[in-house]
Amino acid sequence: MKKLADALDEGGKQELVYFLQSRMKPLSAPIRAIDEIQEQKHIGGLVLSTSESHSVVRFGKYVIKTRAGEVKRQRYRCKFCRQTFNDLTNTPLQRTRRPHLWVRFIECMIEGFSLRKCAEKLGEEVTYVTLFYWRHKILSALKQIPTEAFQGIVEMDETYFLYSEKGKRNISERKSRKRGGKAEFRGISNDQICVLVARDRQKMTFSGVLGRGRIRTTKLDEAIGGQLSDSNVLCTVSWRAFSFYANSKGLDHYRFKSDGKQRVKGVYHIQNVNSYHSRLKRWIDRFNGVATKYLQNYLAWFRCLDSKEYENTTSNKKNMLVASCLFTVNETNSKLRRTASY
Repeated sequence: MKKLADALDEGGKQELVYFLQSRMKPLSAPIRAIDEIQEQKHIGGLVLSTSESHSVVRFGKYVIKTRAGEVKRQRYRCKFCRQTFNDLTNTPLQRTRRPHLWVRFIECMIEGFSLRKCAEKLGEEVTYVTLFYWRHKILSALKQIPTEAFQGIVEMDETYFLYSEKGKRNISERKSRKRGGKAEFRGISNDQICVLVARDRQKMTFSGVLGRGRIRTTKLDEAIGGQLSDSNVLCTVSWRAFSFYANSKGLDHYRFKSDGKQRVKGVYHIQNVNSYHSRLKRWIDRFNGVATKYLQNYLAWFRCLDSKEYENTTSNKKNMLVASCLFTVNETNSKLRRTASY
């Protein structure tokens, strides 16, 4: 058997690993992850997430049967409202019947596999439709991770994505596009979705959807005003919205024209944020178009991958799963389908 395994190429070895994992009872990794979720959620004491009440007591255990075996989980109850809950309530893993597959699914997300490829890797236990909802429940949590305050020089620039209603039936405003298509109007219009990216030299990054069309100063302040202070220096393109914003906040401001004639002024430039734009665009291209209503989720996904340098390590897989369970996620499958677009 060892000789046969050694004779396989890297792709064949990976397929063999997935096959063996699907035939075993891989409970240890998910159990360790759930234990860490429990520890992190209750680090300040037992608390009911919906009301932040600390009047919580342990309320027995219950068993969930899965194809990989039985999993016992601690139950809690609030002494005031009498509501019962567990460590996975209001998380992406709530009511999951396949906890043993989530770590492997996170691995597929880090690798950037399509949903159909993920379903193939995970075996016959789950369909790509189910994995779509798993993905967006995780991303709904990851996009809640707050951006820390920026330090020193902050590079800021916007980029644009074509407005998309991918997956929607009976589009009334325009004819449906195939494989992305092109905008109806030239230049920046309401057919374009503005995405702002701000990044300091310590690689602290903000990326967010600001709406349709050109960037506006009011939207800029709503999105990023809380992360900037008087000690920051802005480096942006010469678009007037950035100038108005910097003047209103009293920030030092260096502007660079889009013609590229002057790219650097001493230590000031916007090359880091432009490089981030390029990596983001290349990464999103693999999905053959992203529905605008889910674009913020994909921005959070890429920000997480980029901060971890796309490494599919055991630590990164566990941290991504644990982080997604530390924020309240109330999205059900129906809510995700009805998500409003911009």
